[in-house]
This record gives sequence, C-alpha cells and structure tokens, in this order.
Amino acid sequence: MSHAPRIAYYQLARKAFNSLLALSNVTHNGKLDRRLVDIVLLRVSQINGCGYCIDMHWRDLIKNDMDPRHANAVAGWREAPFFSERERAALRWAEIVTATPHSDASDEEFARLKAVFTDEEIAELGFTIVTINAWNLLNVSFRNPIPEQAPSA
Repeated sequence: MSHAPRIAYYQLARKAFNSLLALSNVTHNGKLDRRLVDIVLLRVSQINGCGYCIDMHWRDLIKNDMDPRHANAVAGWREAPFFSERERAALRWAEIVTATPHSDASDEEFARLKAVFTDEEIAELGFTIVTINAWNLLNVSFRNPIPEQAPSA
C-alpha cells in the first residue's frame, strides 16, 4: 500500500475544512476539561487507525503535562490506573459511539455516562466524538501523512 497523500483536501474544500476546524475549536473550549477532550480524541483516533491524529493528540497531551506513560496507556485504559471515573466513562462512551453500528449505546451505558456528566457535558462529548471521527475518516481516506518532524507550536 502506498502512503503517499491522495489529495490536499484541506485546500480543495477550504470552506468545509474551516467549518470542521471551527467545530473542533468549540469542542476544545467547552464545558469539558482539555485533558478529557484530548484523551477522547486520542482514543478515537487509535480505534480508527489515524496515524496523523494519533501523533497530534499524543503530542497535545504531552505538551499539556500528561505523563507519557499515561498517554501511552490510553489504548489500554481499562487496565491502567491513571484515569478518573469521568475519563473512563468518556472513553467507554467514545468507543461505543465510534463502533456504531457494531455496538450498543444502550440505556444502561447511557445511565453510566449520566452518573458522572451533566446533559450539557454529554452533548459536548457527543460533538467531540463525532468531530474526531470526521477528521479520522478524512485523514485516513486521503492518506494525510504523519509529519516526519513534529510541527512547532
């Protein structure tokens, strides 16, 4: 398989790209704390196999002072002691939503989420999950490459 980029979608569909980017910015500046959002972004990107986003969100977590061991454990969050009850609930819900239609966002699962999040936070979490899924699908399908050198801040 070639790893060459297919098209520069971000240049060719500038209005749509900027709209998705604006939505991403909203999800980063809402009711949910930055660490929780970045953990969800990393986990969904891992599920979707989006190397570009995995690299970016791992770097974001490290830049915001997450211990590298904790960031590396996101894929195995169920077994790692590093995550709060809210983070675990968000990660579980992110996995369920991302795996749709092969999963069940049951009433029981939703009740688990409501036990630690407000309705407003759940709505924001939903937008965070669908936004990163959109980025992942774009980057994977158009083979947006992981930069050899991490972009400077």
